[in-house]
Amino acid sequence: MHVIARPQLIRFYQREGCKDAKGSIDAWWHETKKANWQSWTEIKVQYGSASILKDNRVVFNLGGNKYRLVVKINFPTQTVFIRFVGTHKEYDKINAEEI
Repeated sequence: MHVIARPQLIRFYQREGCKDAKGSIDAWWHETKKANWQSWTEIKVQYGSASILKDNRVVFNLGGNKYRLVVKINFPTQTVFIRFVGTHKEYDKINAEEI
């Protein structure tokens, strides 16, 4: 999969108070880069706690559910677009199906 845009992930875990997110975010990024997902089922097999939303969005729980990552996936082009990365508290303030 092609992940667009990694700098957003890096900026997040460089924030004060979020440095502990680096390991789980980097692990997700490396695993996703190697993935060749063709369906939602394949994502759920790899990430059982992922939530599949409308409009081709997925919410990943990272860092023991301390952090949330919302992506939009285009299976035909094998592209994952980062839509949101933040703390669980920040996630509660957004609409993941529209961001």
